[in-house]
Amino acid sequence: MTVIAPPAVSRAALSSFTSATNPIGNARRFIAQVRADGIAMIDLRFVDLLGAWHHVTLPTSALDEDVFTKGVAFDGSSIPGFKTVQGGDLVAIPDLATALADPFWEQPTVGLICSIAEADTHEPFAHDPRTVATRAEAFLRAQGIAEKSMWGPEFEFYIFDRITYLNDINQSQYRIDSCEADWNTGAVEGRNLGGHIPRKGGYHAMPPLDALYNLRSEMVRRIEDAGIPVRYHHHEVGGPGQCEIEIMLLPLERAVDAVMLVKYLTKMVARMADKTVTYMPKPLYNEAGSGMHFHQYLVQAGKSQFYEKGPYANLSKMARQYIGGLLKHGPALLALTNPATNSYKRLVPGFEAPVSLCYGLANRSAAVRVPKYVDTDTDKRIEFRTPDGTCNPYLAVAAQLMAGIDGILNDLDAEKLGFGPVDGNLFDLPVEERARIGKMPASLREAAQALEADHDFLLRGGVFPAEMIQNLIRLKLRDYDEVRNRPHPFEMSLYFDS
Repeated sequence: MTVIAPPAVSRAALSSFTSATNPIGNARRFIAQVRADGIAMIDLRFVDLLGAWHHVTLPTSALDEDVFTKGVAFDGSSIPGFKTVQGGDLVAIPDLATALADPFWEQPTVGLICSIAEADTHEPFAHDPRTVATRAEAFLRAQGIAEKSMWGPEFEFYIFDRITYLNDINQSQYRIDSCEADWNTGAVEGRNLGGHIPRKGGYHAMPPLDALYNLRSEMVRRIEDAGIPVRYHHHEVGGPGQCEIEIMLLPLERAVDAVMLVKYLTKMVARMADKTVTYMPKPLYNEAGSGMHFHQYLVQAGKSQFYEKGPYANLSKMARQYIGGLLKHGPALLALTNPATNSYKRLVPGFEAPVSLCYGLANRSAAVRVPKYVDTDTDKRIEFRTPDGTCNPYLAVAAQLMAGIDGILNDLDAEKLGFGPVDGNLFDLPVEERARIGKMPASLREAAQALEADHDFLLRGGVFPAEMIQNLIRLKLRDYDEVRNRPHPFEMSLYFDS
């Protein structure tokens, strides 16, 4: 990733660093440069099994070359799904290519994204999600299928002004507020100037209805300052503060790091404005949910391997095989791409959220959409619309790629397997016709069970460790049971007087 320096740091001096060549020499120059430019703190960041960032911060005075080869130790047993208490030591090894000036810290700080290694051997930790993503890309190349894969996530999220929630044995409640929400039309406290967006009426809303345009623009500025190219931003369908930022497609390793950075930057910009961002798929009942669609294609010799002039939607045989892999393994994939109980409150009919195992040209009701607006041999791509922002992006992208590779290696042609194409709105089809189309899991439990039954494709080439899959299934079923076993507030309305 391009290094972005704060105003006090020489951009030219830092921009040449890369972990790919001569890491020791580069580490020496990096250390000298950050000290010369008055950087006070070096923040090391790594991701856990569930997709949350953790960090440890070094004063620049404590930075030496060993940090970039031997890493900084931490307790792996305290990270969900990583290690037991016995033998729990791991190290975070920073990737110099990810060095980025953090604009939010009071002390001048440069952050680096880390991969995780064993503390004794310094070999890559098999359960490190970032390493899993790297292994998936290496497996793609090893099969001779393509040189690389390209990825473009769409970021849908809500910006709220207030959130409170409480859960105990005798009470359960949450309350969300948004300055844009139509439930505030009658508010008497504070200023009320109208301009509230109707429910499900926010798509591309114009100011003054869109009260968040300046905040989104600031988010985009920070994202671009981080070297991540942005395609556009706009208000999304959800009236009470739903937004979207879409970035340009990037190679796999940069794209998954970018997901973590974009989520961090959007949340921090909102927090500085005394607002809050959530990537929760369905924070509001009967409003639009938030997804994280992944645009993707494979590249060989600078050309998209998904393009072939003539067949349906100009999709090559490889593209149809890749789609076939995605859809065949779709139920299992959802345990990784939609890993929250709340994910399945978004995946319901009527909200443009895909619930059917099929593909189609420009079809937003299908799990796999083929965009119309990109149709050349340089950028032909598909869009997997099911995922959401609760996913661990490293595991979600690696799993999608492994499913696509499995489709190519086993000739799982999507059309021959009956996954489409379907061009009409699936929700407008006759009931009997719609019943013939496979369905996505309706709950996290169903997705976890599907992953338990279908995960061999993830184990190929040692990309996903089998133990990691079992840890994920265990953690997901735990979440499911925690939610299932609690009385729901609406059940009081339904059953209290029984």
